[in-house]
Amino acid sequence: MTNSAQTLPSLSFEFFPPHSPTASLRLWRSVERLAPLAPQFVSVTYGAGGTTRERTNAAIQTIVDRARLNVAGHLTCVGASRAETLAVAQGYAKLGVRRIVALRGDPPKGETRFTPHPEGFASAAELVAALRDLGGFEISVAAYPEAHPEAVSLAADIDNLKRKIDAGASNAITQFFFHNADFLRFRDACAKAGISAPIFPGILPVENFAKMLNFAGRCQASVPEWMHKAFERADTEEDAYLLSVSLAAEQCTGLIAEGVDHLHFYTLNNPDLSFDICRALGYEAAPFVAAGGGLSA
Repeated sequence: MTNSAQTLPSLSFEFFPPHSPTASLRLWRSVERLAPLAPQFVSVTYGAGGTTRERTNAAIQTIVDRARLNVAGHLTCVGASRAETLAVAQGYAKLGVRRIVALRGDPPKGETRFTPHPEGFASAAELVAALRDLGGFEISVAAYPEAHPEAVSLAADIDNLKRKIDAGASNAITQFFFHNADFLRFRDACAKAGISAPIFPGILPVENFAKMLNFAGRCQASVPEWMHKAFERADTEEDAYLLSVSLAAEQCTGLIAEGVDHLHFYTLNNPDLSFDICRALGYEAAPFVAAGGGLSA
């Protein structure tokens, strides 16, 4: 099986900005490893209130300059005025970024609910509208197949997604999930609600099962009982790794069979799992040459 537009979806990968020199090397290794798969774009996360602004910008600059990838910068409404938030977007544009993942953002540590900055955006829909008016960006937003933890219902959450799309977003990227049926029901419900924009499923390869359970608990993503049992029976790290690749590849195969034409991977800056999953699906990796020199397969 070869990688072709007719048989395989386009790809995107999410990275987070490094917090140390060692983490910087890990990020660059992630880029080197995954760039050969020709992703449509890669995204770099952004801390609440600009807590990772310098590191995010440095990471984006490196990826744009050396890997020549299409980078999407994350942008949140947390802890900043409208002017400050839009200044970040304008800074992204100066780096050559033409795609933004616009998010309301999680409450800062120690807080349980989102409180808008007195002069800031009150919702992701407001942020999207302002970015649309600013011009020059393709805007992605978040979607939740099992509903956002703060939503009163899935229907209400879909209404919120529609507001973001109507405000100017061109596509949505979902929170990770493990039941494909949840995503497919969500996709159908979105279409019924009048949402025609593409909805990209978010895939989380299981690097560490306990860590994944922590993530799932925070975003209320359900984890099947059979996954608990399967990872309990993985006797070695190698067994757990192969299990993770197999399960994610199977999940992606099921989504592709249902007409999904884009897959978004949450890499956690650990590229090997995502790379091996994509190779298992049939994607081919071309040699990668960084702009600054150096060959990586």
